[in-house]
Amino acid sequence: MEQKEVKRSNDKRKINIFLIFLLCSFLAWLVSRLSETYVDRTTFDLEYINVPDSLLLADNSLKNVDVRLRASGFQFLGFYYNRKKIEIDLSNMANDQSKFYVAQLDFKKQIESQLSSSITLLEVDRDTLFLDFYQVELKDVPISPNISLNPAQNYLVDGKLKLEPSLISISGPKKELDLVNSVSTSEVELNEISEDFSIVVDLVLPEDFQNIELSEKKVRISGKVFRFSEKLIEIPVEVINLPEGTQIKTYPNTIAVLCKARIDRLKDISPIDFKVVANFQEQRGENQNLQVILIEKPNDVYSVQLMKNEVEFILKRQ
Repeated sequence: MEQKEVKRSNDKRKINIFLIFLLCSFLAWLVSRLSETYVDRTTFDLEYINVPDSLLLADNSLKNVDVRLRASGFQFLGFYYNRKKIEIDLSNMANDQSKFYVAQLDFKKQIESQLSSSITLLEVDRDTLFLDFYQVELKDVPISPNISLNPAQNYLVDGKLKLEPSLISISGPKKELDLVNSVSTSEVELNEISEDFSIVVDLVLPEDFQNIELSEKKVRISGKVFRFSEKLIEIPVEVINLPEGTQIKTYPNTIAVLCKARIDRLKDISPIDFKVVANFQEQRGENQNLQVILIEKPNDVYSVQLMKNEVEFILKRQ
């Protein structure tokens, strides 16, 4: 029994040694093959640099180029797993009757300058690199804040929000600029606000406008928050457009107005700051009551609400 186990162990060891030698032989063969020089084709990605400020490169511009190289197997293997990126400098591109291009000699020279000395560029799949551009134009547009404000109880936002900047410049092809009348911020929601705030948010454009550039990427939005109080004020009802030779008495003869404002402002508000009228000549409902409206109110209050919108009346002949 022990002799069989020893024999089985020896056989297993021999197999393992054989496999190790086989793997080493394969790796040596692979290294030898990859070290050899080959002629083959591969693809390079193109990245354009130094584009003139007055021009915008169109999306349909060439993104990659096929080339024929003389290089080692290791280098071709590297290109297969990690495609090489070639920078194309457009600062000296040629212009012929609104057609922009990089001549073959310059195009090929720029590629060669970014290759290893052990790589030979044999052929490029095009003679000349033609490029499409848009003429860049400028336009100033307002910023539209996409913000939802939910103040805490008994708090209000005072006036309009402040945007810094409130206008930005956008640049791009005219046909796209004509469709943009404002630039929105990213969506923001602020809850339970009880004090002044100032936040910085991103500016966003719809995905359809791929060729438009913004002069600013962010905007600061700030606002003032104040604590408010409420006050009920009784305002006399004034009836207008009465028939000649008549008198009228309304029930009630005053209307309560709910006014919301800063606590210190409410102290100074009085009935003379308001005017409530009922137009006798206006059409009345089935109950024949007079409709009342508020036609005068202070400017520096947040809201004013009539607690009742109609009054009964008795008409007397003089």
